[in-house]
Amino acid sequence: MSLAVLRRHVLRSFAALATAVPLFRPGNSLPGSAAPLMGAPPVGTTPTSAPGTAARHALRGSLKASVTEGIVAEVFTACAGATVLTAWALALKLGPLLVGVMTALPFFAQFVQFPAAWLTSTFGHRRVALTAVCLSRQVMLPLCVLPWLPLELEGQQRLLVGVAAVSAVLGVIGNNAWVAWMGELVPESIRGRFFGRRTALCTLGGTLTSLVAGVLMDKLRPPEGVGLGLPLLAALACVAGVVTTALMARQHDPAPDKEKTKLDFRVALLPLRDERARRVLVYQVAWNAAVGISAPFFSFHMLKNLKMSFLTMALYLAAVAGMRMLAAPVWGRLIDRLGAQPVLLACSLGIGFIPAIWLFPTATFLWPLLADVVLAGVLWGGHGLAAFALPLSVAPRRGRPFYLAAFSTAGGLAYAAASALGGGLASLLPTEFILGGHLWVNLHVLFVLSSVARVAAAFLAMRIVEPDMKPVCSLGALLSLVGSRLQARAARVPSPAPALTEPRSANAES
Repeated sequence: MSLAVLRRHVLRSFAALATAVPLFRPGNSLPGSAAPLMGAPPVGTTPTSAPGTAARHALRGSLKASVTEGIVAEVFTACAGATVLTAWALALKLGPLLVGVMTALPFFAQFVQFPAAWLTSTFGHRRVALTAVCLSRQVMLPLCVLPWLPLELEGQQRLLVGVAAVSAVLGVIGNNAWVAWMGELVPESIRGRFFGRRTALCTLGGTLTSLVAGVLMDKLRPPEGVGLGLPLLAALACVAGVVTTALMARQHDPAPDKEKTKLDFRVALLPLRDERARRVLVYQVAWNAAVGISAPFFSFHMLKNLKMSFLTMALYLAAVAGMRMLAAPVWGRLIDRLGAQPVLLACSLGIGFIPAIWLFPTATFLWPLLADVVLAGVLWGGHGLAAFALPLSVAPRRGRPFYLAAFSTAGGLAYAAASALGGGLASLLPTEFILGGHLWVNLHVLFVLSSVARVAAAFLAMRIVEPDMKPVCSLGALLSLVGSRLQARAARVPSPAPALTEPRSANAES
């Protein structure tokens, strides 16, 4: 395959990832890593006219600031993301129940999706985005001085959970406004290319900053207590928040006097009356519940039971991200040829077996995680692309934002409830127990339950009807479809040319 073709496929995959609606990870509070086009005008709207010289100059400056803001936002993620919050939870001796609740807070925050849309519509997307995003990142300030506050351990635990809750709510509000702002700011003609490059640079920046944060925590983290590393990371997160706010303020609003949209919340009931949308909703609820029962506890398990360093965790996450980026072009082509529903079904079934891999690693035997890196990176990449394509194809143009909000809210609340349930179950089980002559920990039970529930939820994907596509309603049909496509591809491959004869055609596949 030529370099130009490879570059085109990779950039196309980045663009698809950048526009993905994060249905399996709703509540993302960071504009630098959230689904940027969720609030954009629907495909098919009339594009704006070509801007003049001054407008082009303002747009160019805004886009450069947006890219820089996204990269700096990854610094905040590395210093105040889920891994660091898990480290705070361990330092403050939070049990599995509180860890599950705290990790699920961004998903509980999906309750504010519709009020956030009202705020964005009433006060304007730029103003709401700047205010909410800034506050969501500066709310980390109390953690900078938490070890020196006159609080008992229980009070420190409550402060940590409270900070995480306020940040999650403000993050959902800010993200709702930010995606609407970006939908107005970035012209449709360059939207895919712009967000493709932005996502690539943000992914690279996030990987590097996560490695640095892991080294910092390993060096400054004491065996017991908070130490200096975590407050220092909280301070760096606040500084990054100030910088990102300044960079966002440099981005102009192309429609500051746009007439405020009057929200009709009765439209929110439309997905419940649509048979195809209901099937997607049922799948999202079941799938997110199956994932949520174990997902918040993998970082906890790596730190507490597998004794992994933060640097090792950062390397693991970077490897998973790398596999997702490598696999994205392949999944994109498969979705174009087979449709999103078969890819969603296949990836869901494969992901169902990933939690079972975590039954085998121990503190002295981490090699099974290599299988997790490959499978999680490849399968979650395909699942994310398919989960983006399906809701947009199922949702009609009328009421589309409410359809997408309903999908995201249903999945987020199911995830949150399952996370709290998983934490409660883990707290009731003994921390360690012997079964079948082997030593197990309480989180292993959650991994088994999640694996079984994911496989069961995957079969609900068979019921989803994708418009203008023939749905795959059984495993046999899935295998038959993939087999027929492989045979068709093999039939199109030309026979290899004999040596020292005419050169291959420029149009031949490489």
